[in-house]
Order: sequence, then structure tokens, then C-alpha cells
Amino acid sequence: MADQARRPHAPTAPAAPPAPDAPTPAAPSRRAEGTARRPAAGSGLYAELHLHLGGAILPNVLHAFMQRSAHPLLRRYPTLERLERHLSRPRRSLDEYLRLHELVESLQRPAERALAYHVSRLVRGAYLFDNLAYMELRHCPLLRTDPALPMSARIDSMPRVVELIARAAAEQSGRFPLVFAQVLCMHSALPDEANAAILELAAAARPAVCAVDLAGPTGPYRARARAFERLFVRARSLGLPTTCHLYETPEGALPRLLPLLDRIGHGVQIPLRHPRLLSSVAKRGQCLEVCPTTYLRTGAMRDYAELRPLLRRCFDAGVDVAICTDNAGLHNVRLPHEYENLLVRDVITIEELARCMTAAFRHAFAWGAPPPPALGRLTAAAAHHHLSGR
Repeated sequence: MADQARRPHAPTAPAAPPAPDAPTPAAPSRRAEGTARRPAAGSGLYAELHLHLGGAILPNVLHAFMQRSAHPLLRRYPTLERLERHLSRPRRSLDEYLRLHELVESLQRPAERALAYHVSRLVRGAYLFDNLAYMELRHCPLLRTDPALPMSARIDSMPRVVELIARAAAEQSGRFPLVFAQVLCMHSALPDEANAAILELAAAARPAVCAVDLAGPTGPYRARARAFERLFVRARSLGLPTTCHLYETPEGALPRLLPLLDRIGHGVQIPLRHPRLLSSVAKRGQCLEVCPTTYLRTGAMRDYAELRPLLRRCFDAGVDVAICTDNAGLHNVRLPHEYENLLVRDVITIEELARCMTAAFRHAFAWGAPPPPALGRLTAAAAHHHLSGR
């Protein structure tokens, strides 16, 4: 059971004055304990709510690390071009797509040697080139531990993974001041013991960790639905914000989990196949984390235009949508370009673009501040654009 799980010692969080908790645990206002410090005004325009450590790192950074560490994978990918071709080609299914994460995870072990290098360059690039003010980086800490160790030792190693990531981000915060927090992912292929330990670590490691998630292949979801439900009930009892890879595929439709979530990872099957659920999603104040390029890379969609009717149903039902990248490094599509791809293809209007960008800050677990002033100016410009009929 989740409440009897091993409780790994929590890592030391990077120093930051905590902001007050939200007054109620209702979904629209839930915040992680000790939310991250507020950034300087104008320090970024975008909030990234759904980004995996296994897919966030650009191929050139991965290949440079392989060269620095004389990694055995250099024999398979001796050039950057060969690695890029392998990572960027579309896959036929979500399961095939997720195997890319296994390759990157192998480059992020041992954690002591790899994580500081990867996370420091991720934060630097997000601030300088992606114009991010806020980033939630999600990962499964168990998958950054030594797979040769017994499960109990791997669980005991997880807090160090969280600490290394938090420290690497904090060391960059002086030069690249975006607000950074981690989301810990339970995993559909891991045993209940490991998932329960990940949840307990997420609760204990606040404010470095702002939420818990469930990720991995969706095939096992239905057979393990009761176990996953118990885990999210436990998270709610701890006051831990929750998101979940849910309704990404037809197999990933678990309606019993919906009331236990603050946000929904992907959720595109709701407007596509289960539109009757949109009213309850809106009533609970939940936000969909929509990752457009992912659906092209997994074979779920053939064109961005397929998102147009799905997003329209969400907007009409009053459901908030945050546009996210999911795996920006693997896709080589950063967050501003995700928005641009939707705008130039008339998938969303400029008003809806501003609405999605604002929703991302409103539903961010560790932001704890109004949206950046520059986003307010964009919203006002979008409203003027609408009123003038341009």
C-alpha cells in the first residue's frame, strides 16, 4: 500500500524563500508547498508545464556528453547527424516512441556524472533561446539509478537524483533566472513498491519537487487501475499536486482517476472520443497539457490541423489548455515554435494563443505569481486584434 511504502530521505532543496500555500486544495488554485521564488518582471514569456528529462536534452548536447565521457554509444552514433536522424524520425506507436527515452536515460546514468551537465545546459538554453520564465521538468528518479542494484538500493538512491537536478538548476539561477521545479513520475512498468516510494519522495522533497505524475506505456493502465487510483488518493491526502498521462491514447482512458488530478497530461482523447467529459473537466478547473508535435511523432496524428476541432471543443466547454513540448530536444521543436506551428496553420487564433499561454502560468504548480507583464501586453494586443476584426 502507498501509505506503507519506503520513505526515502528527502534531498536538500535549493535555497529559495517559500511563497504562501494556496488557501484551499481546489484544483484551480493548488500549489506545491513552498512555491518557487517569483522571477524578475519581464524575465520570460512562456511557462513549460510538460517536459521530460528523457526528451528535453538537444541531440548536440547529448552527443557532446557522449564524446566527453567516451560513452559506448559513440560506436553506434559516431556523428551528431546519425544521432539526430535516429532521434527525430517519426515512430509508429507510443510504445516505440517511448523507447527513445531509454536511450537518453542510459546517458543520464550514473547520475553523479551526467545530470549536472544535462540540466545546466537545459536551463541555460530554456532561458536564452526559448524565452521561458517557468519550467516544470518531469522525470522518473528510479530510472536514473543503477539498474544493477537491487530495488531497495535503487529506491534509496532516488533522493540523490532529485538533489542533483535541483542543485544543477539552482547553480544556473543567478545567470538564467527562470523558476524551476521538478515533477516526479511514477511509471506504469514499475512495481507498486517503487511507485509508492516515488510518490512519498515527491511529497517529502518539496519545494524542489512540485507534483507527482504517472507516465510510461498506457497498455498496463487498465489492469493496474486500482493500484494507480490508490496512489493518487494517497497523493491527495498528502496535499501533493497531481498530474497524469491520461487519455493520451484509447488505452489510457481511466475515468476514475480524473477527479484525483489537478492537471491532465495530454488528455486529447477526451475531446476526441469522450467529449461528454469536458463539462466535468471544466467544472473541476483542470487543465489539459497538450503537446502537439508528440502526436505527429507517435503516429497518433498526421497533421497539426487535426488538433483544430479538439482544441475548439475544449475552448467552447471552458476547459483550459496549456501548450507544451513534451520532448523538445527529441523533436527539435521548442515551446515558442509549438505555438507558432499552431498559429500559422490556423489551428488557434492569436486570442487563443494568449489564452493558452496565460492558462499555463495559472495552472503552474510552483509559479505563485501573476503572469509576466509581457504576457499581459500580449493579451491586451490580442483583444484589440479581435475587436478590430483584423
